[in-house]
Amino acid sequence: YSSKGAMMDNRFATALVIACVLSLISTIYMAASIGTDFWYEYHTLSPAENVSEAGRSIWEEFVSEEADEKTYTDALFRCNGTVGLWRRCITVPKNSHWYSPPETDMTTNCISFSLSDQFMEKYVEPGNHNSGPDLNRTYLWRLQFLLPFVSLGLMCFGALIGLCACACRSLYPAIATGVLHFLAGLCTLGLVGCYVAGIELLHKKLPLPKDVRGEFGWSFCLACVSAPLQFMAAALFIWAARTNRKEFTLLKAYRVA
Repeated sequence: YSSKGAMMDNRFATALVIACVLSLISTIYMAASIGTDFWYEYHTLSPAENVSEAGRSIWEEFVSEEADEKTYTDALFRCNGTVGLWRRCITVPKNSHWYSPPETDMTTNCISFSLSDQFMEKYVEPGNHNSGPDLNRTYLWRLQFLLPFVSLGLMCFGALIGLCACACRSLYPAIATGVLHFLAGLCTLGLVGCYVAGIELLHKKLPLPKDVRGEFGWSFCLACVSAPLQFMAAALFIWAARTNRKEFTLLKAYRVA
């Protein structure tokens, strides 16, 4: 029975190693998606012409503290913009005063959403404060800001419990690690759903111009990949802990008998 028990221990160890690798990869993907600005991308067919029409005023309006949702969204449409959870970026000429295509180089400039921007109310008509608050878009925006940090926090807390389990030489605490990873996966899945719903609702209020194409970027894809990795890691942690516990109980009963 001892050789059989050793074989099972190896099986549990393999499951835990795979779960830890999946957890690490999902954490890296999640952190990278939060820190990058390519959740949604706008591609303008003639960005240089659009920029030349408005010149430097586009950038000045885009970075202004008084820029409302409609103002910066219009700039994103016209200037090959990208949007992240924390920043928005547009592509403009380095020197718009001396613009002369195609010699002028283009540069990407970004501005961060402030903490107040993250919790600011969205309006039924973007940019029109008199149209009343749009509660659906407001809470979707707030959730897409909070959920990724909750997800990362749960995974980090799960990792601490896992380290304690290793120190105690027991697999049973790995159940808590698995549960936390499962909750983290739900948060990540909720983040993805909130972001998609928020973008769709925004584009219903501010439809894309005919010469602009919008698509989800690679930062969004990293979050999408992170969720199933978290669920798989959770399943492996819980399976290893529960199965090992059952077999340990059976072994004790066998020895007593």
